[in-house]
Amino acid sequence: MKELTIDATVENIMQVTAFVDEQLEALGCPVKAQMQIDIAIDELFGNIAHYAYHPGVGAATVRVEVVDTPLSVVVSFIDKGVPYDPLSKEDPDVGLPLVEREIGGLGIYMVKKSMDEITYEYKDGQNILRIRKSME
Repeated sequence: MKELTIDATVENIMQVTAFVDEQLEALGCPVKAQMQIDIAIDELFGNIAHYAYHPGVGAATVRVEVVDTPLSVVVSFIDKGVPYDPLSKEDPDVGLPLVEREIGGLGIYMVKKSMDEITYEYKDGQNILRIRKSME
């Protein structure tokens, strides 16, 4: 397990992505899975940066773990910001024309569709969002 604790700012998304990619490359993660994880990082860390501590800035921890059966990577996003479960929001109706859709929710929907598992819990004053992606 490796982790990085960094200020939750939009400017730090690239550093978080580079940190996670370094772990993924060491594991021989398939390119497609790595790209999907990178998109998830952009969405999830971006949401923490925009909303968790608004209008201030606080720290977020990104943890990368490997699970053996099946061979998967689990990336956890941990912050002490405002409690918020992004999974509780109803998925957008992607069948509607763009002009009829409500704003918001499409990013987390894309993450849900591209990951093998996504979980959220609020524990000990922390938001903990985990994504799991199989590497098999």
